[in-house]
Amino acid sequence: MIALVVLAYWVPGLALGLALRLRGWTLAAIAPALTFGMVSLAVVVLPRVGITWNVLTALLWAAFLVALAAVAVWLVGRRAPEPVPDERVGKPSRRDHLVVGVGVALGMAWGLFTYLRGVRTVTAVSQDWDAPYHGSAVRWIAEHGNLSPADLAVLANTPGKAGYFYPNTYHSLLAPVFDTGALDMAVLLNFGTMMVLLMWPLGIAAFGLAWRLPPVAVAVAALVSTWFGAFPYDLMWRGPLWPFVAAVALVPATLALLRPLLDGERGIGAPVAIAVALAGLVGLHTSLAFVIAIYGVVLALALLLRLEKTDWARSWKPIVLTAVVSVLFVVPVVLPALVNVGGITGAAWPTLGTAVGTARQAALFSASDVPYWWTGVAALLGTLLLLWHRRVLWVVGAYAVFAAMFVSAASHMLPFLSVLTGPFYNDAWRIAALFPLLGALAIGELANTVGTRVAAFVGPRLDRPWAPVALPVAGALAVVVVLGVASGGYLGSNTRRLAWHMGDSPVVSKAEVEAYHWLGERVRPGEVVANDVRDGAVWMYPLAGVTPMNWNYYGPPEKSDAWWLEDNFNRLDTDPKVRELVDRINIRYAIVGEGMVQRKGERPPGMRDLDSVKHLRRVFQNADAVVYEVLPEGSTSP
Repeated sequence: MIALVVLAYWVPGLALGLALRLRGWTLAAIAPALTFGMVSLAVVVLPRVGITWNVLTALLWAAFLVALAAVAVWLVGRRAPEPVPDERVGKPSRRDHLVVGVGVALGMAWGLFTYLRGVRTVTAVSQDWDAPYHGSAVRWIAEHGNLSPADLAVLANTPGKAGYFYPNTYHSLLAPVFDTGALDMAVLLNFGTMMVLLMWPLGIAAFGLAWRLPPVAVAVAALVSTWFGAFPYDLMWRGPLWPFVAAVALVPATLALLRPLLDGERGIGAPVAIAVALAGLVGLHTSLAFVIAIYGVVLALALLLRLEKTDWARSWKPIVLTAVVSVLFVVPVVLPALVNVGGITGAAWPTLGTAVGTARQAALFSASDVPYWWTGVAALLGTLLLLWHRRVLWVVGAYAVFAAMFVSAASHMLPFLSVLTGPFYNDAWRIAALFPLLGALAIGELANTVGTRVAAFVGPRLDRPWAPVALPVAGALAVVVVLGVASGGYLGSNTRRLAWHMGDSPVVSKAEVEAYHWLGERVRPGEVVANDVRDGAVWMYPLAGVTPMNWNYYGPPEKSDAWWLEDNFNRLDTDPKVRELVDRINIRYAIVGEGMVQRKGERPPGMRDLDSVKHLRRVFQNADAVVYEVLPEGSTSP
């Protein structure tokens, strides 16, 4: 049923892209960003008019936006003259498209193979911190149909909190898919993650072709894009930061749309597509506004310094139109996030290394203590070639900014850059995820340069008609083979890191999932299950629809009822306040599981030694979980 998720990601965006008259690789790559943009706009509009979000309304909303775009493009197109093709710009041949297509397909296949080898099964449950929140958000939106981010406050253990915000575009897209009943939550979350491994190579290819990199370089870049560790794999297990990962994967496709603006293409297709895509990226994670802004500022500098060319007489109008429409679409998506600026920018992390050590990691396009030498050195050489050949210099410049931000966040040695690292929670791992875009393009440039030099040296000696075409490809392929054999595509290191956080335990095991489903078959609407905040039982809601006392690993607010019960639940026999809260909250069961998230913490006092409580009866037990039923006052367990 992975096809259902693919359809959800691509079909709405493809329809909108076609209405906006996008075509080719750009259309294929930007479609998921347009889909997320349509959902982001729904998050802004639909809760205000009282429309419930479900499969039907999602389809109707998409159809409405596609129709609106088609009419707008038609009306504008009637008055605009036909665009004049730029004869100076050569278009890729069918053979070039085939070469790029092979590179994209291989990049996708390697990414999917790496992920599946790491998680072992699509029913795997993430063992890290943020995963149950994401799953809960998907189920909550599917069950309640409310797209307002504030409605998710209950999942943060703060029900009714005024102004609560967490970007929910990612969850809102997956909610109607879950609502179809075709996919288990764990499977759906894994399939959603796997979409990144399709979007990323496709976006690399669209970007490379749009910015007129040699097709062989583009093919190699797409192929090796799924070899890096810093992105996409590190943030698939660390966190996991699934919405952020999806947004970063769509950055290349969004940047690809900037090229038509600089070429001065007429019409509103590209400007509106950029605005909708930006709304999607920011709706996935607000920090993407800063990522795009950095790329935009560096590109503007490159244009002013004439490192990138444009005909201002033709391009100023579409650029201004894009800016205006983007502000109109993006600002309403961003505004709710401003309530939590202090909490985001004030986040603090331990030091990961020295300034020199973290600078070395950035130079090797990695954030790992174990350097990715083969891809890192090849990407570094390729970056020097991009500078020498004066290709996409603005991307190199943006990488330099990201590298400085990474060193600042990881070593705490450049505090003045906190103004840039703050929107990323000062998290070096998130910033490092921005390295592999240039890393992949640079390896493509290295391979293409080797290929062209091989062709220039060997071609005249062969004197064969096929040599000018085959030799550059063969030379580039030789580079890929050498890197692939030497590094193994970093299959081992990437799968090991995925496996540790996506396996059967240590936090949530198959036995514990069995206990959650046992509860799901017995807990009635309105009933709550008492749970330890750190032992994985927060997964009972996303996996089985069971309402927990504690919704996530962060725990309940101090002085709240759930906070008090964590310390006193096992005094049910002796403390009238415990009985009063249990009855008022409607707690019928309690569950205790093995393992602690991130192997930290200990069981709270109130959830210990529950076998000694006379008003609790053990009703389910397996290797990793025990479920107790709360008995009415006056009765005791036999």
